[in-house]
Amino acid sequence: MTETATTVRRTTPGGSEQPLTEAYDTALLDLDGVVYAGPYAIEHAVDALDAARAVGMRLAYVTNNASRPPRVVAEHLTELGVPAEPADVINSAQAAARVVAEKVPAGAKVLVVGGLGLEEALAERGLVAVRTLAEEPLAVVQGFDPSVGWAQLAEAAYAVRGGLPWVASNTDLTVPTARGIAPGNGTLVAAVRAAAGVEPEVAGKPLPPMHRETVLRTGARRPLVVGDRLDTDIEGAFNGGVDSLLVFTGVTTPAQLLAAPVEHRPTYLAADLRGLLVPHPAVTASAEGFGCGGWAATAEGGVLRLAGAGADRWDGLRALCAAAWTALDGDGEPADGRKALAELGF
Repeated sequence: MTETATTVRRTTPGGSEQPLTEAYDTALLDLDGVVYAGPYAIEHAVDALDAARAVGMRLAYVTNNASRPPRVVAEHLTELGVPAEPADVINSAQAAARVVAEKVPAGAKVLVVGGLGLEEALAERGLVAVRTLAEEPLAVVQGFDPSVGWAQLAEAAYAVRGGLPWVASNTDLTVPTARGIAPGNGTLVAAVRAAAGVEPEVAGKPLPPMHRETVLRTGARRPLVVGDRLDTDIEGAFNGGVDSLLVFTGVTTPAQLLAAPVEHRPTYLAADLRGLLVPHPAVTASAEGFGCGGWAATAEGGVLRLAGAGADRWDGLRALCAAAWTALDGDGEPADGRKALAELGF
């Protein structure tokens, strides 16, 4: 039996006796830090996704990165060995374009601060992308693109200060690249916010417009969100009332997971996308603490303690999460898990 996201307030990771490929019909996969990092596939991602597809799980790729159109992303995935069609890719540019289309007349001009992904998403909605305020746009839409510089940010600030509605594709502060962690769209949005003194309406994960876009485009009945970020992927799943799998191939660390508030707690956790292919052991509670796979975890005096031993250190992390989250909900203070994590090799 699989625990669902809509049952109770989560204080322990969930368990599934079935491989996740059998428990869910569609995997809604984040891209950056999950499937690839820049031009390279994440280790084990290609084989794991091939295996998931082979047993009938539908794969959809849901990303907050608005820089590239779905067709370009699908081509990149296919080149990496992950066959994909443009319809398999849902991005925050599409969600943002739908929000903008609800604010302006058909055929309206929209000032774009971003790349080709936003331009094509607007065209899909019958809107016209422009690059200057002199072209008389009726709204502003902003999304990540490596080419965005001062001139575009300034143009957006002038337009927003002038009263035009402003939609941001997402506000992720960072983006993983092949060289490491780089500034994301949230950093660029902050520059416009500081200059204009206005808050944008945000379309991407973890907010409802992105979930709506994903459901409309995939038709998933039993979706599983798969991501590497607590504040976008996992919170987006929480907001949408669906289950989630956190993988540790991107930005989130085990220490951050232990301190996660309820909206950032995944249903499942795994080292990488191979976690789709296996059952997930349940965490059990007793008077002695929380157990999983031979490990036992407790929170005593604000410190997490680990006992026992197990073949899988991820079972130890599951037990630690249960102890940490229960303690956090009890007194609101994160428990110190540095020593316990070190014992697991994290």
